[in-house]
Amino acid sequence: MVSSGMRDAGYIYVNIDDSWEDKRDANGVLHTNSKFPDMKALADYVHSKGMKLGIYSGPGPLTCGKYAGSYQHEEQDAKMYAEWGIDYLKYDLCSFRDIMKKEAGDVYGAKAFAMQKAAYEKMHKALLATGRPIVYSLCQYGWNDVWQWGPEVGGNLWRTTGDINDHFDRMEQIGFSQAGLSKYAGPGHWNDPDMLEVGNGGMTGDEYRMHMTLWAILAAPLLAGNDLSKMSPETLAILTNKDVIAVDQDKLGKQGDRVWADGPKELWAKPLSDGAKAVALFNRAPDPKSITLKLSDVGFGSNAKMHDLWSGKDVTATNGSYTVLIPKHGVVLLRVSK
Repeated sequence: MVSSGMRDAGYIYVNIDDSWEDKRDANGVLHTNSKFPDMKALADYVHSKGMKLGIYSGPGPLTCGKYAGSYQHEEQDAKMYAEWGIDYLKYDLCSFRDIMKKEAGDVYGAKAFAMQKAAYEKMHKALLATGRPIVYSLCQYGWNDVWQWGPEVGGNLWRTTGDINDHFDRMEQIGFSQAGLSKYAGPGHWNDPDMLEVGNGGMTGDEYRMHMTLWAILAAPLLAGNDLSKMSPETLAILTNKDVIAVDQDKLGKQGDRVWADGPKELWAKPLSDGAKAVALFNRAPDPKSITLKLSDVGFGSNAKMHDLWSGKDVTATNGSYTVLIPKHGVVLLRVSK
């Protein structure tokens, strides 16, 4: 994280997912397994590097990996996380679905929904009671339009979809399905379309640039899901492009949205804090396509300045339009300003 430049690019959370847990003792204290012999020491080490540490649990008796969840131990676990120095909690619905089904008869109805909200709110209150600021990540796959109620239960981010994987079709399906959710995101509460797959080998460089661009336009949390010890120069360049990250992390906190779509060609725009806009031209087709940006479509006059954030070069419009040939599954990301 440090030697590669990832930390300095802004990736400051090291998040441990499932499988750190062992068993609870007679007092209900959840112990770590042999892979994580001293979580407090690990947190101290991560903090010494200028980073933060995240952990994983869920409201059910078992996590997705069949380890101990936080069911009926919420306050106890939250206090333990705070004592360790944890900065982030991903809370995954998992086996709580079984409790919902048993008590409500299903997992989608009104009673099940109320149980789900109450379970997330319970851990939120437990985290607040510790007095330690801990980012709260809800993971319940976007059920019940979580973007509408996530802030009510203390969520700082919430998964809007099922799991991503390292295939273009799945990334595309998840990413472009976020159209229309922009009004629910803002500083302190974000739509989360799942982690980045950049560098895992299942997509081309152009597809990974599309992935990174779309997540940046969506103001999505950027969670690198690749092996950092085996990054190619191209992977590192995609993940640490400071101009693209600046679009994602812009302090205005506005999520971008689709401006228009014409078959496989799409135009998306994201407002930025200085009055500029990030504008992405996506080619979802399996062959190259020419895409034309009319500056008037994104609220600018014909004299607007444009900078290509992947090539690092300024580009110019002709008569208020900019046309570019984009490779299959490719993207152009522009910063447009007056």
